[in-house]
Amino acid sequence: MDAAAAARRLRAFKRWMRAHGVVCSDALRLDATDPLGVHVCAVAPLREGDLVATIPRGACLTPRTTGAAGAIEAAELGGCLALAVAVMYERARGAESPWDIYLQLLPDRESVPLVWSADEAERLLAGTELDKIVKQDREFLCEDWKECIEPLISSGELDVRPDDFSLDKYFSAKTLVSSRSFQIDSYHGFGMVPLADLFNHKTDGEHVHFTSASDDSDGEDHDELSAASADDQSTIENPTISPSGVGDEDLEMIVVRDANEGEEVYNTYGTMGNAALLHRYGFTELDNEYDIVNIDLAMVTKWCTSIFSGRHARARVSLWRNLGYSGCISQDAEYFEISYDGEPQLELLILLYIITLKPDVYDKLISVAHDLVGDEEHDTIRKVAKFVKVTNSIQSSELNGLEELPDVKRLLHSESTCSALLSLADMRETLYGSNTLKDDEEKLQACCIVSERKLYHSLVLRVSERRILYRLRKYASSRSKTKKRKHP
Repeated sequence: MDAAAAARRLRAFKRWMRAHGVVCSDALRLDATDPLGVHVCAVAPLREGDLVATIPRGACLTPRTTGAAGAIEAAELGGCLALAVAVMYERARGAESPWDIYLQLLPDRESVPLVWSADEAERLLAGTELDKIVKQDREFLCEDWKECIEPLISSGELDVRPDDFSLDKYFSAKTLVSSRSFQIDSYHGFGMVPLADLFNHKTDGEHVHFTSASDDSDGEDHDELSAASADDQSTIENPTISPSGVGDEDLEMIVVRDANEGEEVYNTYGTMGNAALLHRYGFTELDNEYDIVNIDLAMVTKWCTSIFSGRHARARVSLWRNLGYSGCISQDAEYFEISYDGEPQLELLILLYIITLKPDVYDKLISVAHDLVGDEEHDTIRKVAKFVKVTNSIQSSELNGLEELPDVKRLLHSESTCSALLSLADMRETLYGSNTLKDDEEKLQACCIVSERKLYHSLVLRVSERRILYRLRKYASSRSKTKKRKHP
């Protein structure tokens, strides 16, 4: 969209807001000059507690307010899928839709990896946390379309052309729902909230929160609007029931952090790493402290099998589970998180510690495993300390005062555990291909965020993840050296 067209649509949207009871403070300016999209600036100082916008629930596009509400209810659709149907339907109605001018202000689709070409996704996301997720997303959405959208069109409940509900249009609508919708209340569910969705995200730096006007007056955001969940349910059991306690109060936008004149005014979509931000919203943030890297359990067992044997790997993982441990679970994968500072998840350290135990020590641990799971199974610090004491020459005095997680992790830093971490970091690194971290950093430095948006954000993600693996190596190496100094 060129600048002149964007300005015309923004003027039309301001008239639309007035006609639909959406009130925007004169202290805010909607700016359409940025090639990356509309954003909001302060034209006067904003102070904590200021009310800067009110948005009637009726102005929001939801599965309850859309002209397709009856068909959505009859088909028992819910969550984000129901909202995607509402968006497609209102877009198909064109000028007849009450939300036509609002929808024209939005892009046809957001540039999230879901709608990148298969070649782009394969090339740009290789090795990253999104590599497998995007492929799975496409499969799931194709199934949703086949199982829910096609029957809806065939039923004749909606007076629209089949092309308006094509798979491609469904993908486009899902990108808008994923990146712009809010959970409004228990009755409306997820909805598109005009004006609210024009505020850009800034992690830990938001100026405004969106809340229900029915909030208590003590300053707490009890009914704060939250961003829609990407994996929200697609069907509902009782679509005809209106939950109690839902009023007609306007949604309000309250300043929670001062903003000076000329500053961009930010909302926040939550505390998310770059993989989640790119996945749902199509952008990333430099130096995002919520970034993580995952190491799959399958990779750990592959490493173990290459060093020891398949039987060894199965037995050690089994003991680890019998002691009450597991990794993070997502769909069909089990994995361990490496934090932004390169620190591995405790459960991974415990598993590597058990895998690398000498046979006689391992047998000793098996003999007392049942006692270690006993009454203290929820006291992680004490439980780890007990089995480290069983398997090590550590003195009881060294366990006194263990109260913090870092202290417990230090108990697990055997030379073998640290060596295993270094090997896993190398294995995880190979997934990015032959380019080095330095290569990616140089590419990012030369990349233009406007003309090479997909490349830019995928490089931010790759560089951030690879820096975490670099920190993991430093973490393992420093611990290994410490051990060698203590025990020459």
